[in-house]
Amino acid sequence: MYTYLRRFFTIALVAATCLFNLPAQADEPTQHDAEKVVQGINDQEHKIEHKLEESEKEFKIGEMIMHHIADSHEWEFTHGVVLPLPVILYSEDRGLEVFSSSNFHNDHHEYNGYHLVHGDSEQIVPVDESRKIYDFSITKNVASMLLSAVILILVFTSIAGWYKNSKGKAPKGFQSAMEVIILFIRDDVVKPNIGPKYEKYLPYLLTLFFFILINNILGLLPGSANLTGNIAVTMTLAVLTFIIVHLNANGNYYKHLLKPDGVPAPLLLIMIPVEIVGVFMKPFSLMVRLFANITAGHIILLSLFGLIFIFQSFVIAPVISLFALFLNFIEIMVAFIQAFIFTLLSSMYIGSAIEEHSHADHGH
Repeated sequence: MYTYLRRFFTIALVAATCLFNLPAQADEPTQHDAEKVVQGINDQEHKIEHKLEESEKEFKIGEMIMHHIADSHEWEFTHGVVLPLPVILYSEDRGLEVFSSSNFHNDHHEYNGYHLVHGDSEQIVPVDESRKIYDFSITKNVASMLLSAVILILVFTSIAGWYKNSKGKAPKGFQSAMEVIILFIRDDVVKPNIGPKYEKYLPYLLTLFFFILINNILGLLPGSANLTGNIAVTMTLAVLTFIIVHLNANGNYYKHLLKPDGVPAPLLLIMIPVEIVGVFMKPFSLMVRLFANITAGHIILLSLFGLIFIFQSFVIAPVISLFALFLNFIEIMVAFIQAFIFTLLSSMYIGSAIEEHSHADHGH
């Protein structure tokens, strides 16, 4: 109603202005003057409608969420602050090409025969569809992964250096906090599930835990990448666990797959396929669990922030902000829990594959 009233008064004002500006010497407005008045009113109305459409453009919360959680060829820290990332392409006809993603910042998103396609995930495709290219670009997720790797190296080299130079001294500060976490993973997660041979797998499991933890926390920072919410990353971590399990598995593990203990022969036709499917379901569950929990948390937080722009109310905005702040603390806890669960299940799968006795003996 407010919009329509504003249009009415604006048109009335324009009409009155045009009428008062008619030639003073004319006793009555001519037909030509009347046509000019009508044309002026129509032009002003079109301009007003165009401005109203721009100002009242609907806020698309779905596009905003996908923009923040999807991978991209540039790193947007905040609105207007964007870091272009290198595009690395290889094709048989052109060879290796390296250029900045900022070259795609034009009306058609095209550069040098390539087109940047925006969607659920950005893709670079050749304008000539007959050409085949290989994309090795440094995307936002790749840059975030490199950043987390640098953080891991700096943190643990500093801790190792402190222990090397301070033998016999009790750790303090940051070293003390890290020692608590490392000993917890070693004594309460890895040792009970793997057994006496735990030292062989401890470096991998500690790296797995801290890699997931650091990227979960980095993903909560404003303008950060959603690395552990990317299913390709979680799939890679799950596949690594799958490979380690089956490269180190002993004969009892494979025997249990082909002939489970205590199962009558007629039921083997059912149990063997079930056991084989279970082998692949374990890494699949690792992949989906981490991806779904991290992505769901980001979507909930972004949805809450989107409500502020939808309602545009000074009453609702503080309430939503406080609730989002509370959920952000919950997400920090989830970041630790998901890293712990992924490491715990990985150690359980490794322990079940390398244990010397059979499952039946263990149960007995």
